Amino acid sequence: MKFGLFIPQGWRHDLVGIDPSLHWGVMAGLAKRADANEDWTSLWVFDHFHTLLHPTEEATHEAWSLMAAFAGITSRIRLGQMCTCMSYRNPAYLAKVATTVDIVSEGRLEMGIGAGWYEHEWLAYGYGFPSAGERLGRLREGVQIMRQMWTTGYGALDGKYYQVDGAMNFPLPLQGTSAPGSQENGIPVWIAGGGEKVTLRIAAQYADYTNWFGDLEGFTAKNGIFKEHCRDLGRDESQVVRSSNYDIIIGHSQGEIDDRLAGIRDRLERGGVPQDKVEARMKHYASSTGCGTPEQLVERFTALEKAGMTYCIANFAEAAYDTSGIEAFEREVIPELVDRREHGHLWHLLTGR
Repeated sequence: MKFGLFIPQGWRHDLVGIDPSLHWGVMAGLAKRADANEDWTSLWVFDHFHTLLHPTEEATHEAWSLMAAFAGITSRIRLGQMCTCMSYRNPAYLAKVATTVDIVSEGRLEMGIGAGWYEHEWLAYGYGFPSAGERLGRLREGVQIMRQMWTTGYGALDGKYYQVDGAMNFPLPLQGTSAPGSQENGIPVWIAGGGEKVTLRIAAQYADYTNWFGDLEGFTAKNGIFKEHCRDLGRDESQVVRSSNYDIIIGHSQGEIDDRLAGIRDRLERGGVPQDKVEARMKHYASSTGCGTPEQLVERFTALEKAGMTYCIANFAEAAYDTSGIEAFEREVIPELVDRREHGHLWHLLTGR
């Protein structure tokens, strides 16, 4: 199993109480920390403009600005967004932005992409809020345009939602060229979302990676549907990596877990989230797959790996204030699950096997 780490950017009220002048230092420090630890394959941010649960005046830093900044201060770790909303940016323009970040990072970009869902943002920024069918149609067309531009240098599509006529993209991204380790189709595409009829089918057709939420039962059900789409399209499902995102609230005792949960509650309340939404969110955290002792997390993720989830992207709500949860996860969970084929030497050192 591989592991990615979310860097707090404010969207989840995970920078509450920290002065804005210190935000970049906090984010950059965590990014450099992850870059130095080979347990983490990638780092991630969310593509949102307003805070989760309830729009407040708390910080939400923009994803692609952070991608460029992280590219400049890291040297090993891969860089992703979970996930970019296709309709927030013209796809030809987005392909160009992504190419530049890929070059700045020397070929380390992951392209997370989805149809978008946060209605308040759409309306506030003047994008309207089209039907799910239109949003998904834009996703399908946009991915085609980006693939063209990354592999040929040109985009041309007379689509229902996007019209592109000879958009140029030179130089090409480092991934997709003759660079060592490059992808045949250009920058790796992660198609996020669990919509069973359309989103999973788009992922089966175009994605290098998928990403949908779910506990063991939910993940297994959607994975079965995804495999059916692959069979229908003639796609080898083993070519597509299945990933999921998990909120990690780790503790060696219930008291330690409760302390972490109390910190999350305090930040949500101080951030101005209405009480009913706070309560719903706290219930979500307490019952989530990633909430438990190290032994419980290893057991759950082992079961998920057997079900096909081989890439875990972890979010630690308290990361900007306290890295002890990350440290416990690195020390007691990752060594039991890390991809031994790529980290054989590390596995041997940790386990003696």
